[in-house]
Amino acid sequence: MWWFVILVLWPLAELFVIVKVSDAIGFLWMLLLLIVSWPIGTRILRSQGRAAWRQFAQAAQSGRAPTEEVLNGALVLVGGLLMLVPGFISDVVGLFLLLPPTRALARRAVGRHHGSRWVSRASRFGAGWGGGRPGSTPPPGGREEYDVDSTAVDLDNPELDR
Repeated sequence: MWWFVILVLWPLAELFVIVKVSDAIGFLWMLLLLIVSWPIGTRILRSQGRAAWRQFAQAAQSGRAPTEEVLNGALVLVGGLLMLVPGFISDVVGLFLLLPPTRALARRAVGRHHGSRWVSRASRFGAGWGGGRPGSTPPPGGREEYDVDSTAVDLDNPELDR
């Protein structure tokens, strides 16, 4: 269903808006607006992309998980790509994702809507038994234990005999 909306309905809506804007302000002004949105979007994408990258690097250097910064960077990328696509609807949505105050609103909405789904998918991905190794059998209880805190230590054979 989403593919139908993106591939069929979105271009039809863009075309409808382009015709209405052309009727309201004239064809040449409409064309000029569409052409000018590309360099403006590129400029905003570069500046906001650099800012998102700096925030990501600072979060990584401080030792905390850069989850918000990764989502921020993804939204900047999507916003920049939408600014490069010709059309007024995509320009408005792209600008919405590129400007920091409105991007924060989008980040909260995306995090709230997809956060639990992403977490559940990631936990299911890591919950497989045997790591896909041939001949491995599932452990009792159906789940394999992982050393999340990296506290495991390799022991030599003489130490195991004790």
